[in-house]
Amino acid sequence: MKYFKLPDLGEGLQEAEIVAWHVQAGDQVQADQLLVSVETAKAIVDIPAPYAGEVLQTFGAPGDILHVGEPLLAYQGEGEAATVVGNLQGGDSQQSDDFCIGAAASSRAFAAPRATPAVRQLARQLGVALEGLSGSGTDGLISRADVEAAAAQQQAAFAGERLRGVRRSMALNMARSHAEVVPVTLFGDADLQQWGQARDPLVRLAQAIAHACQVEPLLNSWFDGRTLSLRQHAQLDLGIAVDTPDGLFVPVLRDVGRRSAADLREGIARLRADVQARSIPPQEMQGATLTLSNFGTLFGRYANPVVLPPQVAIVGAGGIRDEVVACAGRAEVHAVLPLSLTFDHRVATGGEAARFLRALVEHLQQAQADRGDN
Repeated sequence: MKYFKLPDLGEGLQEAEIVAWHVQAGDQVQADQLLVSVETAKAIVDIPAPYAGEVLQTFGAPGDILHVGEPLLAYQGEGEAATVVGNLQGGDSQQSDDFCIGAAASSRAFAAPRATPAVRQLARQLGVALEGLSGSGTDGLISRADVEAAAAQQQAAFAGERLRGVRRSMALNMARSHAEVVPVTLFGDADLQQWGQARDPLVRLAQAIAHACQVEPLLNSWFDGRTLSLRQHAQLDLGIAVDTPDGLFVPVLRDVGRRSAADLREGIARLRADVQARSIPPQEMQGATLTLSNFGTLFGRYANPVVLPPQVAIVGAGGIRDEVVACAGRAEVHAVLPLSLTFDHRVATGGEAARFLRALVEHLQQAQADRGDN
């Protein structure tokens, strides 16, 4: 019997929720045949068979959450199990089998309470303290079932409903940001009088952010707080927050600084359509170097949006409104766009952030060369 395990789905994602099985025990499958659909980090991913064989057993039902390295199914086939497991997990296949399928590992020393790394990670995510749990495994080893039972008891006492899918991912990401980032927010306004009738500024915002990244490239970086390592990016891959009934999605608009206004507009429309249809490929949700939250299309003036590691900054755009401004000693009514820049103060200084925001505002306040950009 060979175990095909949940592969690494990229960007540090460590878990996935089963959406639907497309095979069952006893089925004969071919290489690349669709096995299961899972949801992770705001995208639905279809996982194919690595090689042909017979399905002996599936692990988990729709709605269950599995972690990277845990078995998806058991079957016998033409491929070598060690090769499949090694490629997916990047480690020793026998060790992975022991941990992922709950087999005894008597040669390993475990500190009390005794649990495998996967079970410890699950306990942290579910908010379960391992201390005090009685393990049902060999020699008191705490199993996944023990942790889930404890979590179910906690949930029953709370009488709430567990978050799933996109909202669960959002909760975990927000908690990670709160634990890691040192956020500071600057606010400013862009006077859009030179635009004429400007009411859809998303393309101009993307272009202005790309310009600000040229002025202060440090804001277009990733930061690893564990190793205190900074990686600056040569191009802007802009995450654009999209509100949906299922939760917040952040697809990525690639290489913003080198694209025309028409190309950017077309790319934004395609990303939005794919998000609404829930058909966006997982790779289109990964790799943003900086994020834009255009919350003003719904409501609101200023905000301090949350920076998502490893990114260093996020721009917030409020709703455009007509305001009275002083112009050459006269009071005039201009369209004004309120802006926010939240940045990780572990990486960027206040001066760098201020210069970034000033460059962003000044670029937005320029006259339109092409009215079609609005």
